[in-house]
Amino acid sequence: MAVASEKTGAEGKVWSLCKMPFWQTSIASSSSSSSFASSATVSGQHQSHQAVERSSLHSSIAVSSMAKSFLPTRRRLRLDPSNKLFFPYEPGKQVRSAIGIKNTCKSHVAFKFQTTAPKSCYMRPPGGILAPGESVVATVFKFVEPPENNEKPTDHKSKVKFKIMSLKVKGEMDYVPELFDEQRDQVAVEQILRVIFLDPERPSPAMEKLKRQLAEADAALEASKKPPEETGPRIVGEGLVIDEWKERRERYLARQQVEGVDSV
Repeated sequence: MAVASEKTGAEGKVWSLCKMPFWQTSIASSSSSSSFASSATVSGQHQSHQAVERSSLHSSIAVSSMAKSFLPTRRRLRLDPSNKLFFPYEPGKQVRSAIGIKNTCKSHVAFKFQTTAPKSCYMRPPGGILAPGESVVATVFKFVEPPENNEKPTDHKSKVKFKIMSLKVKGEMDYVPELFDEQRDQVAVEQILRVIFLDPERPSPAMEKLKRQLAEADAALEASKKPPEETGPRIVGEGLVIDEWKERRERYLARQQVEGVDSV
C-alpha cells in the first residue's frame, strides 16, 4: 500500500511537472503576442495621427495662402485723383492731365507708368524713385481722336487705360525701367486709371483742380531746369588770389636779379 501511494504521488508530481512548462509557455506566448499587437496598434495610431497633422498643416497653409490672395494689397503710393485721369475734351488736339503721386512707405519706392495706347499717350516722368514721404505731380499727354458719327462730347468714351506700378528699392539710386523686370515678383499694381473727359468751357471742381495740378507740374519742371545752387564753401575773389600770386612771383624774380648783380 505504501508503495502504491508513493507511485501515485510520484506520478502526480511528474504530471504536474510536465504540465507546468506548457502552461507557462502558452501564457508567455500569449502575453508576447498581445504586447506585440498592442505596440503595433500604438504605432499605427501614431502614424495615422502624424498623417492627420500633416494633412491639416498642408490644408491650413493652402487656406492661408488663398485668404492672402483675396486680401487687398497694401498700397505704397497715394494717388490724387485715386482712380481717374481727367482730360479736357478737345478733339484733334493733344491735351494734358495730371496726377499726384506720394510715397506713403518708410522705404524708397519706384513707380512706373504703363498705358494701353503708347503711340498716342506718354507720361512725364514715365517713372521715378520717391523717398519716404516724397511726392511728385506727373503729367500725362494724350491725343484726342475726333468723334465719329458726330457724337457729342458727353457721349464720347475712351477705351485707353493707364496703370501705375510700384516697387520697393534699397535707398537712393538712379531710376531705370529694368528694375521692374529684374524684380518682377516684388512689383505691385497700384491702380488702373480710367480716362474721363471734361468740357473745358464748363467750369467744374475737377477742371479747376486739374489746372492747379498742371501749374504745379510746370513749376516743378522749370525749377528742375535751373542749375543747382552751390551749397558748399565758395571762394570769393578767386581772380584777386591769382593776381597776388603773380605779383609775389615777379617780386621774387626781381629780388633774385638784384642779388645776382650785387654778387657780381
